[in-house]
Parts: sequence; structure tokens; C-alpha cells
Amino acid sequence: MTRTSDDSWVRPVTLPYPSLGDNTADADRLESALKKALGTRTVHMDLDLLKQLPLCLREWNYRATAVLFKDPAGNGLLTHLAPPDTTEDLCGLAVDLGTTRVALRIIDLASGTRRGESVCDNPQTALGPDVLTRIHHVEKPGGLNRLNRLIIDGINTQLLVLCTRCGISPEAIHLVAVAGNTAMTHLLLGLNPRWMIREPYIPAVNRPGVFKATELGLTVHPNARVLIFPNVGSYFGGDLVAGILYCDMDQREETAILVDVGTNAEVVLGNRSWMMACAGAAGPALEGGVTPMGTTAGPGVIDRIAIDPDSLNLDIHTIDDQPPRGICGSGVIDLAAGLFRSAMIDIRGKLLPERCADRWSMKDGMAHLTIVPADQSATGKALCITQADLDSLIRSKAAMYTILETITDSVGMQPQDLERFFVAGTFGAYIDPASAIAIGMIPDLPLQRYHSLGNSSLGGAARVLEDPACFDRINQIRDGITYLELNVNLDFMNRFSAAKFLPHTDNSRFPSVRSPVDR
Repeated sequence: MTRTSDDSWVRPVTLPYPSLGDNTADADRLESALKKALGTRTVHMDLDLLKQLPLCLREWNYRATAVLFKDPAGNGLLTHLAPPDTTEDLCGLAVDLGTTRVALRIIDLASGTRRGESVCDNPQTALGPDVLTRIHHVEKPGGLNRLNRLIIDGINTQLLVLCTRCGISPEAIHLVAVAGNTAMTHLLLGLNPRWMIREPYIPAVNRPGVFKATELGLTVHPNARVLIFPNVGSYFGGDLVAGILYCDMDQREETAILVDVGTNAEVVLGNRSWMMACAGAAGPALEGGVTPMGTTAGPGVIDRIAIDPDSLNLDIHTIDDQPPRGICGSGVIDLAAGLFRSAMIDIRGKLLPERCADRWSMKDGMAHLTIVPADQSATGKALCITQADLDSLIRSKAAMYTILETITDSVGMQPQDLERFFVAGTFGAYIDPASAIAIGMIPDLPLQRYHSLGNSSLGGAARVLEDPACFDRINQIRDGITYLELNVNLDFMNRFSAAKFLPHTDNSRFPSVRSPVDR
């Protein structure tokens, strides 16, 4: 069933027949109706559509189904014209352009329903696992073009697979919305990101806007339009703008916070009246990068661990219940919380050999704790965490809490004042807030205040395709953000030092966390 109201980019149009008394041109006649439908001053039509227009309107008795969009200035765009009562697939594509993974979602533009979704590795990882490595690769001859072709070809390949699964042609895609960090969107557009990582850290563009798909090389409908979410400078990308749109922070009366942990920990605090944002280097360790056995979430990866404080037995859960091959960020946090609750580490995060018993060992002068013995792991090697790994986790969790404390303090709030705490990304999908609170990584709030958003970047990109009203909110969100620079914050390091204990040097901040000594 197709939608015919204002909540869809697909609109039915019925035009008055031309006559000697009304000899308005076909394009003007159609534009007049579409301007009224979209509420815009103009509606642009490509030459390809104009060539088809006279014959189509007469064959269809001056009735049609229009697929519409907007440009950044708020003008209307006609991207496709189909017969009235068409059974044609009219779809949109939402893209989360992640550094490590790329997610695609196909939306039925008429009904707003989800047709299919897929996730693949970002093919640019072949040239560099992180943003910095890829930006440095741009310096090599042909480097920018290689990175650009990898991501364009990767999206096209994955889209063909997804379309086949959904039973549609890639040419059924008429609108595309892409959300990613600033560097990833630059590489998608073939823009040089070199100056993003050099003072004064300037991107080539903050508001990429709307492009024809053919300009980018995407194999969708030739007249399809591609929206690239805007960024706020080099370190706050369109993926966060999409996340704000997805959780409706810009519509809320109460103040909420959104945390997205990826390459960095990126944080937005605000409501419908104001928004403050910042980013800090807490991400890799909290994604599992704290330990050599760390990895991103996937089959066989440990995502949850519980430790019995009396028997000290470990209850380990892996994704898809496969034999353990590594551990992701949520598993690391569960592990640290369990070790602390069972007094296997002290308040500094130091392993206590007498409590760790047979799991503890010393190798190459470094204390190790065996999590999974070699004969139980998928790799055939023991999965261990070292004292250095735990020290790195303590620094990462301290950075995360300090970022939250600093951004709330900047607006005269305390972390405990937060009414709603959104956690985004794969990290947010798996994290147990109780464990993160136990190690002092996030505020000690009632658990019902925490909400996992999943992939908010993909969700925000999809919302623009599902609801035209969201289009105008994107730039309003972008313009409403004030960026807080942590590097020049004088209190940050003092707060960071205080947070490098479990759960904190000021335990009154974490009343629900009982120390092993209390127990």
C-alpha cells in the first residue's frame, strides 16, 4: 500500500488538462503541482525527464507518480516520474559509511518499509585500517583515486548483492542518503582530506550537499540523488549528525546525551534549544583494542562475561555461541567489572595473584590472566589479558568518564543530572551499562535511563528517506552544534587523573558500586 500524504517522497499528482484557455507548458504545469506538494519555490527537472514528459503526461491522462527530493537550498528536485497506480519498485538506499564497516539499508520510498539490509567490511582497510593511515596514503601517487574507487566499487558490489536478495534492480534506487565521519565522506567524494590532520585542521567541505549518483559513480538509477550528511569540522562527522536526528535530540525538551564509541569517543549533549559536542581518544580500547585478543564484534567473539565472586568461575558468552576467538569492547568491560567485583584486581586495576590463582601467570616479565585456555579457544591458543591491557583499559575508561564530566560541567550540569543517556554503534548494542558503571566509565544513573540505539548513523540516514520532514532538520542540527575543544580544557587532566581508579577516587559518585572490601 503506497502512502499519499506528506510523509513520503513519493507523491501522486493530478494535473489539469491543457486547453486553449490554459496553454501552460507541460513542465510548468507539473512544477506548479509539485511545488505545492513539497512546499518549495521551485522544482528542478533533469533534461532526461523533460524529454519524456510530453508523451508520458498524455499517455497517463495527466496523472503521474513523482519521486521527489530537495537540494541543500530547500528547492525541490524531481528525480523520477512513473505512471499513476504504478507497481514499480521505488526505493531509497541508506548508507552508514564507517571506517571499518559499511552498512546498507534499502527503504521502500512509497510505504516507508525496510526492504533489506547488509553489512560488509570497508574495502579501504586493505590500504589502511584507520583514518590516519588512509589520509597518509592519499599522499602517494594515485592514492586518493585508489581509496575513492575502493569505497565506490565496494558499495556498488554490496548493493548488487542486496538488491538481488530483495528482488529488485539497482535502478530501482532513486534516492541515497550517506552518513559517515568527515574523512570517510571526503574519500567517497574524492576530496583530499590532507589538511584535516594538519593545523589548523580544515576539511575541504563541511556541507557536501546533494549530488547526482552518476557524479559519484554509484550504479543506481541515473537520475538518482545522493545526500551526504554535513560535518562540523574535521572531528565531528555526518554520522553524529545522523545519530542526533535518529534519537530526536533536536526535538527534546529534556537534556539528553548521545555517546558513539568508534575510532574516538564522540559525545553530544543537548536538547531542542542547544547542543554541545566533543570528541576524545577513548574509542579503540573500548572497541576491544585494549588487548591483543581484542577485535570487533562478530561470530565467536566474547561479548559478555560474568565472574562468580565466590568460586571465581568465568561464565563466557560468545556471539552466535561459537568457540571463543577474541573479545570485543563490551566483553572487555564485563571482564574488568567482574574482576573488580570479585577482588581479582584492586582499585588501580592491578591483578592480585592470590585471588587469580591458577589463571595468573608471569610471561616475559608481564602478569597475564588466562580467560580461555588453549584447548577451549577457536584459535588453539589461550586467550589472555595482561596487566598492560588492564592499564590501557583504565586509561580509556578514565578518558570516557572525564569527557562526560567535562562536557556536562561546561553547561553547569553534573553527569548524574542526565535524564536520558543514548549509546550508539556496535559498542552500544552489546554494552551492559551495569558493568560500565562498575568500573566508573559512565555515570551511576538508574539503568532505565540508558538506551541502546544500535547503528544510529544508518538509522538517521534511513529517516531522511522515510520522512521528508527530516531533510530540513539536518542543517538545523549541524548549525545548532557548539564544539567543545578538550585539548584546551584546563581541568581535563586533573579530572582524568581522578578517574584512573575503580570506580573513581570519589566513590560518592558511584553509590551503587560496592567495593570488594565492603563485601
